[in-house]
Amino acid sequence: MISSKLPKIFYGGDYNPEQWDHQTHLEDLELFQQAGIDIATLNVFSWARNQPDELTYQFEWLDEMIDSLYENGIFTCLATSTGAHPAWMATRYPDVLRTDKDGRKRKFGGRHNSCPNSPTYRKYSVEIARRLAERYREHPAVIVWHISNEYGGECYCDNCEKAFRVWLKQRYGTIEAVNQAWNTGFWGHTFYDWDEIVVPDNRSEEWGDNNSSFQGISLDYARFNSDSMLDCYRLEYDAIRSLIPDALITTNLMGFYKPLDYFKWAKYMDIVSWDNYPGLNTPISFTALAHDLMRGIKNGEPFMLMEQTPSQQNWQPYNSLKRPGVMRLWSYQAVAHGADTVMFFQLRRSVGACEKFHGAVIEHVGHGNTRVFRETSSLGHELQHLGEQLLDSRIEAKVAILFDWENWWAVEKSSGPTVALNYVEQIHKYYQAFYNRNVQVDIIGVDADLSRYELVIAPVLYMVKPGLAAKLEQFTEQGGTFVTTFFSGIVNENDLVTLGGYPGELRKLLGIWVEEIDALLPTMHNSIVMKDQLGSLQGSYSCGMLCDLLHTEGAEVLAEYGDDFYKGMPVLTRNTFGQGEAWYIASDGEASFVAGLMEHLSEQKHIQPVLDTPVGVEAGRRIKDGQAFIFLLNHNAEAATVELNSLTTVNMLDDQPVDSSIEIPGHGTVILAVK
Repeated sequence: MISSKLPKIFYGGDYNPEQWDHQTHLEDLELFQQAGIDIATLNVFSWARNQPDELTYQFEWLDEMIDSLYENGIFTCLATSTGAHPAWMATRYPDVLRTDKDGRKRKFGGRHNSCPNSPTYRKYSVEIARRLAERYREHPAVIVWHISNEYGGECYCDNCEKAFRVWLKQRYGTIEAVNQAWNTGFWGHTFYDWDEIVVPDNRSEEWGDNNSSFQGISLDYARFNSDSMLDCYRLEYDAIRSLIPDALITTNLMGFYKPLDYFKWAKYMDIVSWDNYPGLNTPISFTALAHDLMRGIKNGEPFMLMEQTPSQQNWQPYNSLKRPGVMRLWSYQAVAHGADTVMFFQLRRSVGACEKFHGAVIEHVGHGNTRVFRETSSLGHELQHLGEQLLDSRIEAKVAILFDWENWWAVEKSSGPTVALNYVEQIHKYYQAFYNRNVQVDIIGVDADLSRYELVIAPVLYMVKPGLAAKLEQFTEQGGTFVTTFFSGIVNENDLVTLGGYPGELRKLLGIWVEEIDALLPTMHNSIVMKDQLGSLQGSYSCGMLCDLLHTEGAEVLAEYGDDFYKGMPVLTRNTFGQGEAWYIASDGEASFVAGLMEHLSEQKHIQPVLDTPVGVEAGRRIKDGQAFIFLLNHNAEAATVELNSLTTVNMLDDQPVDSSIEIPGHGTVILAVK
């Protein structure tokens, strides 16, 4: 783990000295020391400098840079430079160039521009990773290996088409099995030979982002694309690992990035790292959710905050500054949710091209007399003061929300019943109900162990993979509480409907069956009418988007629809299953309904908040060797007071004992060690 590599939380970020002269680098070193920076990510986009042709490699500049940083107390997170191929490679070997969804071959330019199934790309990317590992395997400065950069995008070229057929053979074995999985009897699509299968692009099965004639084909191509890029990562990973058996290897992920199944990727990452770039109007709870997802994809292990901006971004429509204190606040929010690093893109602003207005620790003015540098320097000194106390501490959650990339793909490629259904928004809606009460949540995949949780929520569990229904039944039967919603239990892993009535394999667990699904226009609403008071829930609540018309098969009806021809039909049910309960929410209820229900279920399972805090003040807890650390994060512009009640604590940032309450400045953070 990271804690064995450095005696404190890593603090630093992406550094591109190849863009600057030697004198500037010397100035940077002095400023880095002032700011408490102890790690720099190097070589992210330096492939063209490292390798000017097929046979020549020139790493001398990198030798000098790694040595220079190390002599000044700064370690290296060494990237393999394969995030963008050199121009000579595109010119001489056009198979490295991607083909877009309209069948157009790209020219050299931009980044994320390499076909993941290009033999040329795979050959040279592995070779440069191997040479870097061979050169720096014993260098004490290199403590993390960073493969490529922000993998993403898709390719629809001939090489990908051929590789897709191979992938299908490995997955299904026979062409008959493919026809069955894809339901190719529909529209006369039966295949008799593997070479008849083409990529599902805008010239064949798809149009736009989420429209497909054959969801099974599109779903498999999404899986294939994610796997293809993972294969590229793993080839470089294996090249490094073969030479450095104890290397710490990662690549930077991007939170809720739809094209890549990060649960699968995390199995091949020694530590998860990710890039956090919320906008000024991004809900704070959504950023927290993304951190928890990155922690969750690797079973709750601490992660690296690999990138964030110290001030502003350059690629959003409106690139607002982070207000004073917010960079520090959001950095500590990452730590509160499991980060063991605080790192930036970038350490010095670029002088030209599209990222010249992306924020940096060192601004274009080139000195430390700026608001941003003063704030980053102050945070660096605080992290030095904290030392190793927080490293490798964990979050102990009793609530889990199930998230599945393949379910996400399938839900939003579904032809009906509504274009309004956004899977991630539904996940966030339920997460926010816990976040607002400071109840910590794990975001888990379908393979996770459920036994450590009291409450598991699976919003819009449209796709039920093999074994999942039995797993949920076992969890509930042994005393757990399971909650799911409308549009759940509809299809199997191939996007084929489970016949016999919705919610398919979940029908026994939930004690219901769904006859019809009504899709409401955005201007239309129904209501959830409570039959009796349930915790704070009473009276009626608005609902809409989708409304399941269901019948009970043993479940108890707790609320009914209030309008339309299905007025009086169940909308909220509870089914006793073994020692536990399974709840079904048949429509998209308003936020207050979801919050009230999640609060009731938490109280029923004796799941307590970290602390009760004023609105806008987040409380999180990490635990290490029995020692609890509480983070109080004030997302308000105004000061707020938090009551600590009987807790005996010490403020870790000034080592002073804290009384029964503490005032937190606007956009301020306090970290408490509980005695």
